[in-house]
Amino acid sequence: MSMPAAVQIIRKSSLQPIPWKNGGGITHEVIRVPASAEPFLWRVSIAHIESAGAFSDFAGYQRTMVLLRGAGMALDFANGERRVLRQIGELVQFDGALRVHCELLGGPCMDLNLMVAKTAASAATRVQRLNAPLLLRARSEESVLLACVQGTIVLEGDGADVAALEPGDVALLPQAARPARFTPADCAAGAQAFIARMRS
Repeated sequence: MSMPAAVQIIRKSSLQPIPWKNGGGITHEVIRVPASAEPFLWRVSIAHIESAGAFSDFAGYQRTMVLLRGAGMALDFANGERRVLRQIGELVQFDGALRVHCELLGGPCMDLNLMVAKTAASAATRVQRLNAPLLLRARSEESVLLACVQGTIVLEGDGADVAALEPGDVALLPQAARPARFTPADCAAGAQAFIARMRS
């Protein structure tokens, strides 16, 4: 059975480690648009945070971060704001120009990051619990990304299961792609997905 046309699956296991911009840790880049470009319109990455420290400066970008694994973290921003992520799937958005210091609440964490250029693109994001099938469609001038946060999410095609997404795996629907149907492997237990709609 074939995968819905134009859906790209990116496995967490296939990602290569890249040093943080400030040298303070390691990230795994999932996708960058345009590919290999600097500056980019938007980028998705998965970071492993092993110890407390500062985040890299990404002035010009709006950041969205989702906790994927670990006991959580506290983020202290230069403007005096403090945000705490304790539960898998909790999300925080902030200006990439803000200085941020991260404290781990109980050991290493893993998080998903979306960075979007403020002057050239925009994104609507959410974390959604799935207990039933979800149909996603990318409209004209829009790309849609679904990342598995918790549980297993199955991409269906031609009446059969064609790909199972585990935490950290990503499905990308480019502009005007055919609709794609995503279903939790266990509807009773459900699953969590991070969904982002990017326009440029």
